[in-house]
Amino acid sequence: MSTSTIQKTSPERTAEISESLAKIRARVASASSDRPQTLVAVSKYKPSADILVCYQNGQRDFGENYVQELVDKAKELPEDIQWHFIGTLQSNKAKLLASIPNLHTVQTVSSEKAASALNKALSAERTAPLNILIQVNTSGEDAKSGLAPLTSASIFSDSNSSDIQKLAEHVVSNCPRLRLQGLMTIGALDLSLSANEMENNADFEKLKETRDVLQRWLQTEFGSQEGQGKRWGDESIGKLLLSMGMSSDFEAALKAGSDIVRVGTDIFGSRKTKDEMSNQ
Repeated sequence: MSTSTIQKTSPERTAEISESLAKIRARVASASSDRPQTLVAVSKYKPSADILVCYQNGQRDFGENYVQELVDKAKELPEDIQWHFIGTLQSNKAKLLASIPNLHTVQTVSSEKAASALNKALSAERTAPLNILIQVNTSGEDAKSGLAPLTSASIFSDSNSSDIQKLAEHVVSNCPRLRLQGLMTIGALDLSLSANEMENNADFEKLKETRDVLQRWLQTEFGSQEGQGKRWGDESIGKLLLSMGMSSDFEAALKAGSDIVRVGTDIFGSRKTKDEMSNQ
């Protein structure tokens, strides 16, 4: 794909983004203790030219919050970018989202309806399943999307299945074009906490417990499904991944066990609000 139509950034902006990306990569590597990890550069409201600077520095995973913005950028940027959708997923947008050939992961699935819509909309020509993460509302805040976290007692003792169980079972059993790769959360952020307290963030701990409990249940119900027919867990390590941590707390999240972090401001700088963008 040609990127010649993308307006290039200034030399100063190119140097600024390149330097910021290098610093974040170094911090991610230092905090991840040699575990496999993925840095998703969150490019919401940033021009394709900024993304191209990161791409030319070897970055391949990018995250977007809005479907149409992701569709537009995917059309003009290189096809080997791995796009992560990290915004609120509406079922009526699933077809448009699924039309992006290099969509790699949808991190914000929280309903069977949305999962079914994605599965139905994906092209039969797609060679690999679309990774999806179940969004978990670990903080219990009304303003945040996601399902309630799990405990061992809730999943193995209750007679009724939890919402996460039901969704996981639906994806594994009824959505052959999807792979349940893991779990994601947007935890509450308390900037007054120390680095050590952030690392022991209650929301991080809830997501880890939910992952561990759900993984044991999936192994009991469906087996590890290793190899070509695997329907859940990361393709390379066979375990459910965790996506937690953003610009303000990604190092603490990595030290707490996160596999995927979503960093925007610390790479691209501050961004305009949605209202400011619409008034341009």
